[in-house]
Amino acid sequence: MFPSFTGSARPRRQVNLSGRNNNPFAALPGSRSSSSPQSTQNTLAQAQQERILRQQERERPPAATRIQKTWRGHKERREARKNWRQEWDHKEEWDPETLPAEPEQFLWQAASASTPYASEGECLSSLRLLVQFASPHNEQDVQRLCYFASRYFRSMPMQPSACPPDVWTHPLLRLAKLSLATLSSRRTSPLPSFIVDGLLALLHSLATTIPKQLAPYSYDYFRTLTEVAIEHQTEDVDLIKTTIVGLLKTGTSRTSSVYEGFASEFLTISQLPTIFGSLEGFARAIRYEALANALNQLLSPSSQVDILRMKSRESLLWLLAYFIYFRRWVYSEKHRATDLPDAQYVHVVSRLISYLADAIGARIDATDDTSLTDGMPTSSERAAKPLPTFVRSEIMTLINQENVSSLLANIDVVPASGSGTTGTPNEASAVASYALTLLRAFPRRGDEIRMWLYRGSTSRQAQTARVGANMPAIKFFYRATSRTNIFEKISKDPHETVSMLRPDKVRSQLNKSSSSITAESRDQQWRVILLFLELYTFVLKVMDDEEFLSGTSDSNNQWSWTRQSALPLDQVKELTVFLKNLAFSMHWNTTEIAGIEATEAKTSLAEYFGGSKTAQPEKGRDESPAKFAEMSVAGVSGMTLGYMKGMVTGVLRMIYERDSRRKFMPKNHWLMTKYFEMDRFIAAVVAEEEEKHKIEVSYEADGEAKNDEQDDDTDGDEHFLIGTQHTQQIRNAARLRRQQQKASRKKYLQSVTPRLEILQNMPFFIPFATRVQIFRQFVALDQIRRRGTSDPDEWRFALMNSPAPAAINKHRAKVRRENIFDDAYAQFYDLGEGLKEPIQIRFVDKFDTVEEGIDGGGVTKEFLTSITNEAFGASNGLEALFIENDQHLLYPNPASIEERKVTLQQAMFDEKSPDWNENIRDLLRRYDFLGRIIGKCLYEGILVDIHFAPFFLLKWALTGGSGSPGKDSGYRANLNDLRDLDEGLYQGLLQMKNYTGNVEDVFSLNFAVTDTVRISPTETKSITRELCNNGASISVTNENRLVYIAYIAKHRLQVQPYAQTSAFLKGLGTIISPSWLSMFNQSELQTLVGGASTDINVSDLRANTQYGGIYAIGDDGIEHPSVQMFWKVMESLDDVDRKKVLKFVTSTPRAPLLGFGNLNPRFSIRDSGADQTRLPSTSTCVNLLKLPVYRDEKVLKERLLYSVNAGAGFNLS
Repeated sequence: MFPSFTGSARPRRQVNLSGRNNNPFAALPGSRSSSSPQSTQNTLAQAQQERILRQQERERPPAATRIQKTWRGHKERREARKNWRQEWDHKEEWDPETLPAEPEQFLWQAASASTPYASEGECLSSLRLLVQFASPHNEQDVQRLCYFASRYFRSMPMQPSACPPDVWTHPLLRLAKLSLATLSSRRTSPLPSFIVDGLLALLHSLATTIPKQLAPYSYDYFRTLTEVAIEHQTEDVDLIKTTIVGLLKTGTSRTSSVYEGFASEFLTISQLPTIFGSLEGFARAIRYEALANALNQLLSPSSQVDILRMKSRESLLWLLAYFIYFRRWVYSEKHRATDLPDAQYVHVVSRLISYLADAIGARIDATDDTSLTDGMPTSSERAAKPLPTFVRSEIMTLINQENVSSLLANIDVVPASGSGTTGTPNEASAVASYALTLLRAFPRRGDEIRMWLYRGSTSRQAQTARVGANMPAIKFFYRATSRTNIFEKISKDPHETVSMLRPDKVRSQLNKSSSSITAESRDQQWRVILLFLELYTFVLKVMDDEEFLSGTSDSNNQWSWTRQSALPLDQVKELTVFLKNLAFSMHWNTTEIAGIEATEAKTSLAEYFGGSKTAQPEKGRDESPAKFAEMSVAGVSGMTLGYMKGMVTGVLRMIYERDSRRKFMPKNHWLMTKYFEMDRFIAAVVAEEEEKHKIEVSYEADGEAKNDEQDDDTDGDEHFLIGTQHTQQIRNAARLRRQQQKASRKKYLQSVTPRLEILQNMPFFIPFATRVQIFRQFVALDQIRRRGTSDPDEWRFALMNSPAPAAINKHRAKVRRENIFDDAYAQFYDLGEGLKEPIQIRFVDKFDTVEEGIDGGGVTKEFLTSITNEAFGASNGLEALFIENDQHLLYPNPASIEERKVTLQQAMFDEKSPDWNENIRDLLRRYDFLGRIIGKCLYEGILVDIHFAPFFLLKWALTGGSGSPGKDSGYRANLNDLRDLDEGLYQGLLQMKNYTGNVEDVFSLNFAVTDTVRISPTETKSITRELCNNGASISVTNENRLVYIAYIAKHRLQVQPYAQTSAFLKGLGTIISPSWLSMFNQSELQTLVGGASTDINVSDLRANTQYGGIYAIGDDGIEHPSVQMFWKVMESLDDVDRKKVLKFVTSTPRAPLLGFGNLNPRFSIRDSGADQTRLPSTSTCVNLLKLPVYRDEKVLKERLLYSVNAGAGFNLS
């Protein structure tokens, strides 16, 4: 079929029978005509070759002339040097032929034979001649140099000032350069130590004689001496130190240049402690102010020497450590009173730490044996090697309470708006930069650093009413923040955020109004803003509502420091306007701020969401993350747009949560509907949700979702993986590549779903009713996506007629009323996400008799309300999954796991046995299943009379995202949430926080906490846990009590119930997407679960009621007289009794969120006979009231209230 296919992979031999030579360059010059036929192409190529040859012929004579000139010059210089050598040898009576072969003999001879020069002129003449010919590569010239040095040293005491000093300057400078070149040119064949010592002594002498002239060569000077010290070319370490210090001690107009070379070349090596032992000698000799100024110049953006790029991170770590050491030595114990961080020190350290933050953060707690005191090591700590001991010890001195708290002590006034344009960082910005880099480099000490800064204050206030009053750091930085151009512009227009954050290369094209603000000034202002937000986040965690609402512009020394730090409410309002506009623009204009061009944004989805193939790992790693590379804000490493977005959103939500508890903002203050087209907003959000789902489906189709889950699950267990180090490196690289791709996907989703981003992060921008409609739209969209229809009967019919009709049996269950939860758990847990589909329930009594009723949806409602009442109700047993607070609000039992362990121990289970682990997993699966049940109620729109604690609901609202809810929760524990957990604990901590005396003497607390576990109905067990490393030995003092409060809040609200809460949220997220829940705050979520807490609107209920039997409304549209009497009775009841009637019929006392038109099933009334003694009954599963045909209004009211207060079950009818 294919005759040309022979099966051979070898190319066929080509035979040219034309007689033409296909090589156009084969023809010889001059043989242009040939007997062979020439094509046009070959002719042109041959002509080009001939032109090239002619050009080469023309260039050959000038090239030969240049070569001859160069050679003649070289020859003449060599002859001149030869003559100069002979002349110098003759003057100095130096005979190279008679020199001894052994260096030691030469040293003795030179030392004994050398005599001082007769005059200064003779010395100068010999020096001039020597530097003319001496070469560092000529051994005899090196010996001549040493001989001259010995005579020069002997002549120095006798030298008068016969010659002008300027005459010596140039020869001595050439002598110094010759000595440096000699020392640095002998790496392959080291010089004898006595020659090195002589040259070092000569350099020391020259450094004190011509320091100003040597200053421009300081880099070569210190680089050469560093090489000598590292290579151990001399045993006289003190001589090296003296030579190095010699140039530093002399003060000239070029001292800054000298110290720049010293810092760049000498202070960046790691061997100084090894070579010199103590560095105290250098600390005594150097001038700290000059060193700080030199480093400030080196690290400034305008510096010609980019030390951050020239030197490795390891070298810069040592530079930072040496600088901290020298500064500490200068401000030693005897100077303790003046030990306040100066501006130069703050700027230098902040610039270095900002650049080295990642390295410091990863290595500061790393150990050789990969064992950390604070739990298991993270992957980054395992991959990083520990910091050198000297470096770590010096860097750790930065985390000092006194130094951090005193950062503000020297600041006098608040910077004016737009200040800092001269290029020198203003004081507030320098302090902010320093503090931010400390927070970035020491994340585990973040709360302590924030507390120390928070406790600091400015010492002089020119604008306060009280002369000499201290201004708290919070108020100082808010004043500095509010006076920046950034604050002013963004507060007026959120679109200014784009120009203030976008990269410089495109900012001017986007918004000309910001051209007056230089890039450096803008960065300084952002640093002040970022530090204020960091501090305010910390303060909001420990400030109770009373203190928050009591803020004034004045300060009273009688108040607690926390209350003095509270901002006035008018300033809080100004702050929220700024944060609203900033957060809105950062989420709405993600693409524009990141500087992503339209052409880049059009990249195919495969680059962002496709799996990384093994054949092209580099392409997947390079292209996807690069599209949305994280940009640092304000020039601070680690302060990325994502970090800033999270912090701004977090502060905004924390203020909103306080306003949700106790209103202090004007009505509709939080709404930003004017920036949206609200008439099309819901449709646009639903479209974005559909687009997001399509992207996630394509992502899951590539199998990457499973890899991400495995990464999350195995991160803590990676230390125990089996394999060689190379194998683990491959695994780490693959995981890192997946993490980069995951981050790119997240950024891409943020750019294509801005409305969803705003709803998930700042839902209060949109009215609550609109968000409820969006939620129901999401559910309906999910139902159609999964089932093809939202009607349960259509889905059942389709499934029963499918190829696998038996699958419907998984959605059926038979449950006992006295054991609803256990039966449902056993039959429905394995259903997983399938619990979203319609289920069919058959209730049986203790005799296994099936109750009457066909589940068309009504029995499902009865089942859900019954199972929640059983699972969340009060338990008299030892194991309660949920417990109540003092307000009878539910939250996961934080001691349930410990109680289960006690039960297993009493049953003689081995802690390492599979049965033990299975029992613990079973408990967590029950929490998971409870989460699914609540999710099912929300999914079906069924209200249940369950009330959760606000702090627990807040974890639902802050979960968000599409990952594991428990791990991705953005919940921040704070003091106010403790009130919803334990009122007694809250009051105790509040008392300690506001105590004016010594809390250590009165409260006697340490950084440990005692958890109580029930082991029997009458007996408890106490378990003590440390809140931090060695916490039991750390006392709670006035200085650290705020950190203690933060740790207690975190332990009680996050750490202790973590496993239970994570399991519940995981189950909840299985049914309801976490991103949907993040559209609501805690009170709104409670409304979603249990209905609105407003008064019952009888008119709305009457308008949305269905009638059956003889109560059905006929063509005349007139209600039955008994029905009219019923509504008349309802109108006469107070709201408490109305809610009782509603609960009697629907099992919940609250109205649906959007009115009774959204009650599912609808509120219904039908007749149940004409017996006037019969009581009303209900079928709560279908929201049906069975009302006898009463003829008297009084009888109807009496019978109705009796039934309502007595209660009725499903079987009463």
